[in-house]
Amino acid sequence: MKLSRLAALSSSLLLGAVLALTGAATANAATAVDYVALGDSYSSGVGSGSYDSASGDCKRSTKAYPALWAAANSPASFSFAACSGARTGDVKANQLGPLNSSTDLVSISIGGNDAGFADVMTTCVLNSEATCLSRIATARSYVESTLPGNLDSVYTAIHAKAPSARVVVLGYPRFYKIGGSCAVGLSDKVRTAINSAADLLNSTTAKRAADHGFAFADVAGKFTGHEICSGSAWLHSVNWLNIGESYHPTAAGQSGGYLPVFNAGA
Repeated sequence: MKLSRLAALSSSLLLGAVLALTGAATANAATAVDYVALGDSYSSGVGSGSYDSASGDCKRSTKAYPALWAAANSPASFSFAACSGARTGDVKANQLGPLNSSTDLVSISIGGNDAGFADVMTTCVLNSEATCLSRIATARSYVESTLPGNLDSVYTAIHAKAPSARVVVLGYPRFYKIGGSCAVGLSDKVRTAINSAADLLNSTTAKRAADHGFAFADVAGKFTGHEICSGSAWLHSVNWLNIGESYHPTAAGQSGGYLPVFNAGA
């Protein structure tokens, strides 16, 4: 009887050890992915500081969501190719090298520079309301007529090089809280028009991503309550001392806005 109980106990301990090891192996298998981060400044981490000097003008930050995800998940490999100022054509020409048939996971934010959003914001800050609204209308027309084809081209190129990868396409936040704490600057009419253009960019991107079988990660919800003029902004307003960081996520925007939606999509 005692031997039977001892045998049962031994079997139970052995089973527990096997399950623990199996669980650990499963967990390791889940994180042992080959991950490539593509895209523009919202993926490279402009605005969040802590830039890798080796990345030069691409300004890749250790506080950007791709680097944060890699640090937390220990992928088998991590290639950080996102670059400040990138357009869809730049992704195809300069960023697809790390992709191959073994790539498991790809992230990308792209399209804002194609649509000229930096020029939109510069125009709106420096010129009249009428000139600003006209520039926004031009950007909207581009997003509706030309950007879909550009997105199709880059998404097709990604799939061709990494056919087995899960691709997560990340969108852009709305910039402004309407009726918020900003006492000076752009009018709420202009801020509303800028937000609406960002919504159009996101919906257009989401549609193209879905048609290619890619996941779309919408960050607008996470940034709600953290827009410019919210009093708790996760986005830089215009910064004349460092103009390149203007209208980009802070480190808190990367960790609190972008990282959670990428986690959910990955």
